[in-house]
Amino acid sequence: MQNATLIRRIAAMLYDSLLVFACLVMLAIISTAYLDGESVYAGGPAYVLAYNIIRFLIIFLFFVLYWSRGGRTLGMQSWRLQLETVDGEKASLGAATIRFFAALLSWAPAGLGFLWSLWDKDRLAWHDRISKTHLVYYPKKDD
Repeated sequence: MQNATLIRRIAAMLYDSLLVFACLVMLAIISTAYLDGESVYAGGPAYVLAYNIIRFLIIFLFFVLYWSRGGRTLGMQSWRLQLETVDGEKASLGAATIRFFAALLSWAPAGLGFLWSLWDKDRLAWHDRISKTHLVYYPKKDD
């Protein structure tokens, strides 16, 4: 058992971004159909606000529910990563929520919070430290 490398983290994020993008495309299709083929912006400011809130909720729920229920998203599963607390337990809903918002902070300064894992002695990013969770890499038995 070892903490995930930055390369594995990025690979899992790329995979998950495709899944999240697919969910957001479905929302766009539904919204466009609701507005009879018009742009979301044709719905007015209240509609645009609601649309953006729903987009945020889709992204939030995708990550937080995967992390708190099974400890891994589909991208993490593909790269054999597991989210755990520092005690080796499954992350709670609260810890997953803190991790989500802390990950936004890690992205904010041009991804510096993620790059930090390159210099951290335990390979931890800012959001790992803030949420008291970490991504563990479980290699295959024959690796």
